[in-house]
Amino acid sequence: MDLNKIIGKAKTSKFYLKILNMGLNRMIPFNRPHGFKIVEISDEKIKTHLPYKSRNFNHIHGLHACALATLCEFTTGFMLISRVGMKNYRIILKKLEVEYLYQGKTNAFAEFSLTNDWLNKNVYEPLKENEATDIDCHVEIFDVNKNKLTDAVVKWQLKEWSKVKTKVK
Repeated sequence: MDLNKIIGKAKTSKFYLKILNMGLNRMIPFNRPHGFKIVEISDEKIKTHLPYKSRNFNHIHGLHACALATLCEFTTGFMLISRVGMKNYRIILKKLEVEYLYQGKTNAFAEFSLTNDWLNKNVYEPLKENEATDIDCHVEIFDVNKNKLTDAVVKWQLKEWSKVKTKVK
């Protein structure tokens, strides 16, 4: 079964959401130790979870800044690629800015939303005139007590695969 079908089914099925998360752990092994999980996904919204566990701790037993930043990257990147398609576009991280507001001492959740209008304005229209487009994705992370842990802007570059130039050695 292809990833797009699993994502589609995960929008309404807890079983397929579990399958999606298991697959993502295999596809993105770097993120596996963090224990990221998608807890909710729809056409316009994704909510992800960062568990409060020792692998995600900093030296004072709070959620580590890098784990929080990586959750921001994962959340926005996955939502973008699930909407525009891996086969059509190359997506590459260009810049990541995170403002840390509160020390995380519980599980944390990131939420990111985008609409069809947002995609048209920020992705499809710019790509009609340019080889690539840079887009800013704003994402916030909250703990279980609704404390805002971070404000982040993840800048992605999107480009059609047909426009990607690679060096040949």
